[in-house]
Amino acid sequence: MTAPGTRAGSSAGDELDDLDVEEALALVRPAPTSPAHPPAATHPSTPDTPLASAGGHRSHGGHAAATSWTRAREIAARAVRATSRREPVSVSLADALGKVLAAPLDALSDLPSFDTSAMDGWAVAGPGPWQVRESGVLAGHAPHEALTDGEAVSIATGARIPAGVTAVLRSEHGRTDTQGRLHATEEMSHGQDIRPRGQECRSGDRLLPSGTLVTPAVLGLAAAAGYDTLAVVPRPRVEILVLGDELLTEGLPHDGLIRDALGPMLAPWLRALGAEVTAVRRLGDDAKALRRAITSSRADLIVTTGGTAGGPVDQVHPTLAALGAELLVDGVAVRPGHPMLLARIKDGRHLVGLPGNPLAAVSGLITLAEPLLRTLAARPAPEPYALPLPEPVPGHPHDTKLVPVALRGDHAVPLHYNGPAMLRGIAAADALAVVPPGGSPQGAGAELLDLPWAAGGIGVCFT
Repeated sequence: MTAPGTRAGSSAGDELDDLDVEEALALVRPAPTSPAHPPAATHPSTPDTPLASAGGHRSHGGHAAATSWTRAREIAARAVRATSRREPVSVSLADALGKVLAAPLDALSDLPSFDTSAMDGWAVAGPGPWQVRESGVLAGHAPHEALTDGEAVSIATGARIPAGVTAVLRSEHGRTDTQGRLHATEEMSHGQDIRPRGQECRSGDRLLPSGTLVTPAVLGLAAAAGYDTLAVVPRPRVEILVLGDELLTEGLPHDGLIRDALGPMLAPWLRALGAEVTAVRRLGDDAKALRRAITSSRADLIVTTGGTAGGPVDQVHPTLAALGAELLVDGVAVRPGHPMLLARIKDGRHLVGLPGNPLAAVSGLITLAEPLLRTLAARPAPEPYALPLPEPVPGHPHDTKLVPVALRGDHAVPLHYNGPAMLRGIAAADALAVVPPGGSPQGAGAELLDLPWAAGGIGVCFT
């Protein structure tokens, strides 16, 4: 169920500060213990050894049971088994944008494939002045006959250089006299403004390695190198299951009902992370519908929203238990978004359970879905970087905190309206700052997680 964003009161102490309803439930709800099922954090974890079994101990609540934020991201990135990765496909250049090269890009010919003019002007042979031939040389036309010393011919940018030519004289650097002879008005050097064959690469040269993200520039290079299709890693398929009886798809909130913010937000965000979103399904708080949706889905990753904190309508944990799923992560020491989870279901597929509050869901998306999708799509991990904070940022006593920031010059400026149920801050943000437990003092360097559209551009990252 998607919580409507009520905050726990300050009288509950520092532990409950800035928590939403689901997070507060997860924090104060006593976690059962059993000698046969110790808390999840005490288990060494690998992708094939879950932190907890869905049929056994559920590691809600206490800080000892929650997985650290850094560890949770590592588990998500390594959760995908080799057999779960999709086979490369061959696609047209028009369909390759945003995918990742599954094979190296090797030059299929020399670039350029013949000597070409780098400028509009005259192709000249030997020292001037030169007698200009009447016919010119245009790009895309058959080779022009050879020139001898003292001759010149007008030439267009990109045209093949005739034999015997020693340089190209730019249009603005030449003049003709009354006898029709061409003179240079600037000094020239041998080979000037000629792009020699193979200047950029020779046939067979490695242009880009496999694993390179296909950007518009990569498409241009591939076309120049002679490619019509590219071998790429297909986008991981993702299905979104929106839970909660209280959600409206249109109009104003009324009578205890609220607008669904996650349905419209998650699909394009997941596309920006390299996924192919196959469906967005609204199920309400219906355990049977949730189970049918999970068992019938053919997506590589299922993303659910809400119902992960052990509340009265937590449908996610019981459903995963009934399906015999492995809980790889069950609760993360991060605010907002503490009651998120990552499970492995059948056939090596996975489910990420996001909290219901919007910014908490964004936290789960960044923490668990992004690393897993990056591995599935074979995308390179972004290079970590940090910028100083111009003001102190309070943190959580025990957990990592993700704070929306705007990048201003060489600083990351924290934004207001960053509560678990709020989207106003993240909507104006360029990145999320990773604030360690206890907070960050003024001037401290904060690790930053770029939002995909901040660097990639709207048109590129949502394609």
